[in-house]
Amino acid sequence: MRKFPFACAAMVVGGYLLTSGTAVVAEVPSVPVTVMAAELRPVTPSLEFVGRVEAPERVEIRARVKGMLEAVLFRDGETVRAGAPLYQIEKPLFGAAVQQAEGELERSKAALTLAKIQRERAEELLARNAGTAVAKDQAIAAEAQSTGAVLSGEADVETARINLGYTDITAPISGRIGRSAVTKGHIVGPESGVLTVIVSQDPMYVTFPVSQRDYLQAQKDGRTGDLKNLEVGVRFSDGSTYDLVGRISFVDVSVDKTTDTLILRADIPNPKGILTDGQLVRVTLQTAKPEERILIPQASLIADQAGLYVFVVEDGKAVVRRVKTGGAQGSLVVVASGLKAGEQVVVDGFQSLRPGAAVQASPRAAGLINGG
Repeated sequence: MRKFPFACAAMVVGGYLLTSGTAVVAEVPSVPVTVMAAELRPVTPSLEFVGRVEAPERVEIRARVKGMLEAVLFRDGETVRAGAPLYQIEKPLFGAAVQQAEGELERSKAALTLAKIQRERAEELLARNAGTAVAKDQAIAAEAQSTGAVLSGEADVETARINLGYTDITAPISGRIGRSAVTKGHIVGPESGVLTVIVSQDPMYVTFPVSQRDYLQAQKDGRTGDLKNLEVGVRFSDGSTYDLVGRISFVDVSVDKTTDTLILRADIPNPKGILTDGQLVRVTLQTAKPEERILIPQASLIADQAGLYVFVVEDGKAVVRRVKTGGAQGSLVVVASGLKAGEQVVVDGFQSLRPGAAVQASPRAAGLINGG
């Protein structure tokens, strides 16, 4: 068996380099990290709810007369104005119905003219004792029947003209139009169902349920007790915030007995069409005046079984701070407890950190965090 002299042995134990019986401290490299000071900023207290975007006007387009579809006059998804042509149904059959009704009307008018002449003649003969009262009564009745026939004929003409007008299907409102369910050549009619849908775009509604407790709190925090004074913001599923705010325009008249919630509705401008009918969003209700709160980037938060924490740098070493948050402000998060203003929070490079590890901190470039 081969032996090695003790004087030539060298090994590393517990972070020390042992060589020839002498302990030398081994240098552990510092972990490079990026830090940002926990900052006090004015934050408006708010309540957050889950809401849904709804178009104030939503119209299902249907055919009101039956016929072959000659043309589809729009592109799926485009914006249309009220009165714009959408579909065209073949017209000849309906044009012929108008002419037929007009012909029947002329026959009824001619019959009425004859009935008037016969009634006048019967009255004249009776006045000269050359006619009978029965003949006069019959003439009066015939004239009344002819008058009724004329009125019925006029109604038939109007109905035929209306049906002819229904062959041109136009947009009843302005907005974005959906996908057409039919193409040229289809036979369409009242039984065909919805041909397409138009939804208005600006403004949009956002409806959201509010618990009784939150409703009373929001009402209390309103400057005059009127919820219309409160601003309503919208945040999308990817965390981004809509750049326009709305106002509450409607509060439901009754509370849902099963959930103890009240439906609120806000009107929000949508000039660029960013909000979409049916979209699920987070609704933020600004309930009071701004307060100074500590903000840090959401990306600096770390979660484990004990909750949330961040790394801060103290005396060149990484230190754990357990924190409680109080809501998001764009890409930032409000820290309710656990941090002091000015503490250097690690925002990048913490993936390889351990408590007590030596760090080489670099400040984050200004302008990278704006709270939105």
